[in-house]
Parts: sequence; structure tokens; C-alpha cells
Amino acid sequence: METEQKTGIVYLVGAGPGDPRLITVRGVECLCRADVVVYDYLANEQLLAFAPDEAERIYAGKIGGRHNQDQAEINRLLVQKAREGRCVVRLKGGDPFVFGRGAEECQALREAGLPFEVVPGVTAALGSAAYAGIPLTHRDFTASVAFVTGHEGKEKEESAIDWERLSLGSGTVVFYMGITTLRRNMERLMEHGRNPQTPVALVRWGTTPGQQVLTGCLADIAERAEQAAFKPPAVTIVGEVVALRERLRWFDNRPLFGRRILVTRAADQAGEFSAMLAERGATAIECPTIRLVEPEDWSFLDATIRGVGGYDWLVLTSGNAVRNFFRRLAEFGLDTRALASCRVCAVGPKTAEAILEFGIRPDLVPSDYKAEGVVAELGKQEIAGKRVLFPRADLAREIIPRELTRLGAHVDSPVAYRNLLPERLPPEALFALEKRSVDCITFTSSSTVRNLAGMLGGDMLVDMLKGVTVASIGPVTSRTCHEVGLKVDIEPPHSTLADLVAAIERHFNH
Repeated sequence: METEQKTGIVYLVGAGPGDPRLITVRGVECLCRADVVVYDYLANEQLLAFAPDEAERIYAGKIGGRHNQDQAEINRLLVQKAREGRCVVRLKGGDPFVFGRGAEECQALREAGLPFEVVPGVTAALGSAAYAGIPLTHRDFTASVAFVTGHEGKEKEESAIDWERLSLGSGTVVFYMGITTLRRNMERLMEHGRNPQTPVALVRWGTTPGQQVLTGCLADIAERAEQAAFKPPAVTIVGEVVALRERLRWFDNRPLFGRRILVTRAADQAGEFSAMLAERGATAIECPTIRLVEPEDWSFLDATIRGVGGYDWLVLTSGNAVRNFFRRLAEFGLDTRALASCRVCAVGPKTAEAILEFGIRPDLVPSDYKAEGVVAELGKQEIAGKRVLFPRADLAREIIPRELTRLGAHVDSPVAYRNLLPERLPPEALFALEKRSVDCITFTSSSTVRNLAGMLGGDMLVDMLKGVTVASIGPVTSRTCHEVGLKVDIEPPHSTLADLVAAIERHFNH
């Protein structure tokens, strides 16, 4: 018996103007269930991470090896994939129905008898204007706004745009993709009666860390754009509301805006740090130099867990140690009650937060967030004769077990996880280093320094980082930087990510 062919569906999803966080909840839902994602040049590639790993990803700008693919071929592709019974997401920059040719794709699907759904997105005019601090309407200036294509074909004898009405109206006008025809469009507005002193703003790569804004007026904006070598993609905003930008700008005046910062933390740890930098306007380029894996042998850690009730102190010096220890504890059918007679020491506030997630409030958090601080504080706790459990990384410094043993404690320090070199550096990070387009590199542990030096070679590392600000999370990491030949420019007073970000801010804004 033949099985009935499942009918596919196509979701035309507006990806927004650039900032991946501006996609709608519905858009993310569609991506999460996609079998195929067909995406545009202007759709942020970070959004592809929402799709399942096994989903097919197709760049619509280069189907069959050719760039600037014909719309008819994209239509055929959508029909073909849907007819195969697959859930297809057509991810389009901005909004599918605002200069996005989404209607043509819907028509092709309707003619093929295939179901589709349109998920609106934040269009470039709205997003770029908002991130540039320009309200498109304002009761003191205008109550109307027009969206206009900026690149009518030069071969057209007559324009489809009513330039007279567009020019004489007092509303805001936004041109899409009009940089190459900027001078002609501005001249047409003036020819049809618009005041040459009307404010104009060009917004390139709006809503992204690479956003650029150039302001002027109808009479001089084309000249300014040529002098600044202002390139597409960009929108052109014409109207009195542009004058509000200097009072209302909020995005591109943040303390680290435009700075490109290399983050060398492990891939599964970089997100938090990158988000902190992005909130301050920086572009965080993730370059994981550590790959965290399980120990080669669990036997030592397992033996300590079976006898965990016999320890007086549990010392945890990283979020990784916390997670691996409690995960292994759970695999033995145990929970935090097994630590009832054991006091817990966390190396710093972030580690303390990680421990608190498992329902335990640490008994001790040294004010000096490194191994020396742990030893100093435990040395005040009558540690002689006590049993201490210190689950650690394979490359952890020996200060804690060595010094606590010297103070008379019995210390067991099983390996809870290993730090390995990644197979390769991400191409984006390597390209940024080679092109000298990095403003700052951050190191959050000695391992990140040693591993990057190992992957590039010490001499190559020093050469690539000439002129790059080096930010180290603390003195131990700084010493490792010096050992490989790097000069440290930034070191916060406390070894936390928040303090490191604050120190980077101070450095670039002093």
C-alpha cells in the first residue's frame, strides 16, 4: 500500500533589519521546526542557529553557483522543497512584503497549490530609524511617512514615483537601497519643491554593531556621502525628524560601540561574556581556545563522591567544576543532602552563583578571587587535620592542594574536566586577526593564553596582536600573557567578567 505524500508548507519569515534579537517569536517558532531554511543576503546568519542541526540551509543569493539569483529560480526552489513534504522557512531580511518580493513567492506557491504563511518582520526603515534615534513621525513635525524604492531602473523613461506629491508633502520619506542613486533622488525632491535645507540621514547596516549614520541636508548629502565613501546597504531618511537624532540617539553612542573584541573563552562559556560586551555596543568575535571534555578516567572523582560525607570542605573554583561535580553526584543517585556535613568554598561570586543553582549557599567566598585567596581564607579556618575535596581542571594550578597540605589538611584533588585545544580557530576570528581589524583581545584564564599561543605559534601570536589592546582578567592570567611575550593593557581590580568589561570601558573612554 502506497503511503500518501505529505504536503509541505512554506513560512515566509521576516528576519528583521540586522539585529538578530528583532525577529518575532513566531519567526523563531518557524525556524525551530524547519526542515529547510532558504535565507537572504540581508538576513542575519546567527538566526540559522534556531533551525535544527539537520535542517538544510540554502543561501538564496547563490543557488547553482551563481550570485544574485533570479527570483523565478528561488520561487521554483521553494515549490520543489515544499512538494517534497518539507517544512520550509524562507528567511528574508526586513519584512517579506516591504520591498522583499515576498508577494511574488506567495503567488508562485499559490499557483502550485501549496500552503504558506507570512510572518511579518521589522522592516529596515523602522529598525534603522529607531536605532539611529530618528522617530519617523512626531506630532511636532509630521504625521505621515512614505517608504519609497531608491533604485528605479535607469532605463525607465518615466518614474513610477509621484515626485511632486512626495516632495511637497511635509511627511518623512524613507528610500530603500538608494545610495547608488542618492544624488539623482535628492535632486528630484528639490526640483519638485522640497526645501534644499531639509535634514537627511543615511543609515548603513542599521541595528547592527557596524551601523554607520551620516547626516546632512538635501543640498549636500550626496557630496558628503561621496567624500565619506558611504556604501550600500543603507536607507535614506528625509524629513525634519532627522534633526532629533542628536537628542534621541541611544544605540551608536554606547561606550564600546564600534569596537571589535575577540573573546577567547570556551564555546559553551563565551555567550554570557559576548552578551555583556554587545550590550555596551561592541562586536564580540568568539574565538574559543578551550574545548572542555570529560576526564580520561572518572575513578578518582567517583571514589571521592562515594565518600563525600567524610569531607570537611568542598572547594570549587569554576562554574565548570561546579557543573561537572554535581552532574557526577547525580549519576550516583545522590543530591546535595550528601554534603550535609561538608562546608563549601567558592572561589568568587560567579562560582558562588553556579553553586547556588544547586540549592547550596557557599560558606566561604574569599574577597581575593584566585587560588591564593582560597588558601588565605581557609588558612583562617583551623584547616589542620581537615579533609578537603578539590575537584579541578586537569591543568589547574597546584597552589590549593600544595598549600593546604602544607597547612596540615588532607587534600584530594580529582580531575573533573579537561581543557583541550580546539581543532581549529573559527575562520571569522582568524580573518579578523589577519586583517588587523580587532581592537581588543580578552583572556579569562591562563589556558586561553597558552592555547591560543599553541594554535598560532608564539611569534605569530605576538605579531598578530601588535597594536591590539590586551585585556586580562587577573594577575595569574597576566603573568601567562607576559610569558608568551604579550604586554597586558587592561587588568581589572577583581577577577570577574563584570569587572573586566568595566575596565575595558574605562580604557577606551578615558
